[in-house]
Amino acid sequence: MLPLEGVRVLSVEQYGAGPAGTMFLADIGADVIKIENRAEGGDMSRRVGPFFLGENDSHFFQSWNRNKRSLTLDLKTAEGQAVLHDLVRSADAVFHNLKGDKPAKLGLTYAQLAPFNPRIVCTHLTAYGRTGSRASWPGFDYLMQAEAGYLSLTGEPDGPPSRCGLSIIDLMTGLTAAFATTSAIIGARATGQGRDIDTSLFDLALSNVSYLATWYLNEGYVQGRVARSGHPSLVPSQLYRTRDGWIFIMCNKESFWPVLARSLGHPEWIDDPAFATAKARLENRDRITGMLDGILTTRTTAEWLEHFAGEVPAAPVHDVAAALDNPFVVDEGRLMSFDHPQRANFRTVRGPVQCPGETMPARPAPALGADTEEILAEAGYDAARIAALKADGII
Repeated sequence: MLPLEGVRVLSVEQYGAGPAGTMFLADIGADVIKIENRAEGGDMSRRVGPFFLGENDSHFFQSWNRNKRSLTLDLKTAEGQAVLHDLVRSADAVFHNLKGDKPAKLGLTYAQLAPFNPRIVCTHLTAYGRTGSRASWPGFDYLMQAEAGYLSLTGEPDGPPSRCGLSIIDLMTGLTAAFATTSAIIGARATGQGRDIDTSLFDLALSNVSYLATWYLNEGYVQGRVARSGHPSLVPSQLYRTRDGWIFIMCNKESFWPVLARSLGHPEWIDDPAFATAKARLENRDRITGMLDGILTTRTTAEWLEHFAGEVPAAPVHDVAAALDNPFVVDEGRLMSFDHPQRANFRTVRGPVQCPGETMPARPAPALGADTEEILAEAGYDAARIAALKADGII
């Protein structure tokens, strides 16, 4: 069995963070039922380009929604709410990523759903929380990066503020919400009592400031950008030049400095007072950068990686193509494929969790409403009732 087989999650989700979170759950066996409003075209990410797989489907959508089922349902109607309540009876969790003022309007809180299943977990992934002055505000990943200080820490000191190149806040908040959901389900199964559980894009972004926040809150120290993506307090831990480009070296433990010094043919650096401790190396960052550049530019990045042979923590600087064509990715099965109705052998990156001895699910993201009749039949609806709901535009 996969870890979450037998767990059912109803998700009112769209775009990034919510779908990311439930995909983590679906990848390890949960039955994730994606609730979409057909009149609104379903999840907006179905129409995010530039690459599409027919009507209401895109590469973007496939990247966040594999291994789920899709149910179309209008939650703004009394009939839609009745269907939701029937589905909640056999579910473990209801999950959403709406603005903070929306879940109560759509009947997605514990107080509203507990009468139908007291063990239900209601996971609220919002932009800024469900209470407070920003409850009704929309919010997105890059906005959180900007306000939580990320852009002030990213890029070269003399360049403009820069965001992370990926939707890292969406992905991490989704993962946090998935963790919160499974944790609350464990509690609910143990006690028979469900609950609301909250996380937000902003709270995740702020939490990630971590030790930099601690430095400011306790010492008034404001960290800025460090040249070549350097670590604020550890040296060498940054980009260095090679003959054909760049290499990232991270000697983030004292034990790695002697290994690097010997590997570069300079064992005398090990005991030199200017480099012997982390404090000394930090004070001599620029000097060390010059020393390492001078040596590392004598060989290519690939040659240095072969020379270091995994003893020195180092990595090449790849673009997306090189990252995915990397033999370490391809040869060890870190890519996956599935047959999509519009594209045989559709390729993507596999999930980050593996279960040795198990075949991990690999199904394409569902077409809009593809599983509606099947899901309602599982809930005990007969063909006549399903037909009536369809005729009334509820599903």
